[in-house]
Amino acid sequence: MYQVDAFTQERFKGNSAAVVPLEHWLSDAQMQSIAMENNLSETAFLVREADGAFHIRWFSPLTEIDFCGHATLASAFVLLEQQIASAPLTFRAGAVGDISVARLDDGRLEMNFPNRAPEPVVNPPVGLLSGLGLLPTAVLKNRQAWFAVYEHEDQVRQLAPDLEALKSLAPLDVVVTAPGISQDFVSRYFWPANGGEEDPVTGSIHAGLAPFWAGRLGKTSLVALQASRRSGLLYCRVEGDRVFVAGHAVQYLQGTIEV
Repeated sequence: MYQVDAFTQERFKGNSAAVVPLEHWLSDAQMQSIAMENNLSETAFLVREADGAFHIRWFSPLTEIDFCGHATLASAFVLLEQQIASAPLTFRAGAVGDISVARLDDGRLEMNFPNRAPEPVVNPPVGLLSGLGLLPTAVLKNRQAWFAVYEHEDQVRQLAPDLEALKSLAPLDVVVTAPGISQDFVSRYFWPANGGEEDPVTGSIHAGLAPFWAGRLGKTSLVALQASRRSGLLYCRVEGDRVFVAGHAVQYLQGTIEV
């Protein structure tokens, strides 16, 4: 097993993910138990398929997750650094199909995601508004989360939501976002129903955030800051029905687990 900090060049920043390359699948119960024991945002399990692609599954401490960006970035980092495979890589996931990962000239790893732009919501649920406490200027939704849009970065940073209220929105999570001061936009991500309180850096939600802010800001290449306590930088570009999300990663741990 490897533990990697994703979307950062500095150890103990970004978002930690465990990566477990397998020859054959463990049982679902075993994989969920390992994820619970790791107690990280995500543990990714990989099995190479006949065509060379890697089937990937992601588990939070609570449940299996349909789509996880930072653990995909961490998995690509492990496969390349350990010379298990060479770039470009292909990951295969049931809910999102094939995800390709390329290594850029500066060392960043760039993931190719489906565009999951959110749609505006006229009547957002009471649990969302009461849970956030601070009224957003707009609310949108995609298949992963509710999007609450604010005017200023400071509002996103200072938000202290009622997580029990947000838990009532399951299976959807909640992302809050605003224009950035030093970056194009900032966000924070809360997922009490599916993983924990606040996710440090959420690659997958940028498949929705990037096209939203591309439309707002009139640009297709954006730099994003997830303003959690650990924080992380994501480099995004939008090309039609695809969203490319890139970042750095650094290894923290390599070890052997007993099952």
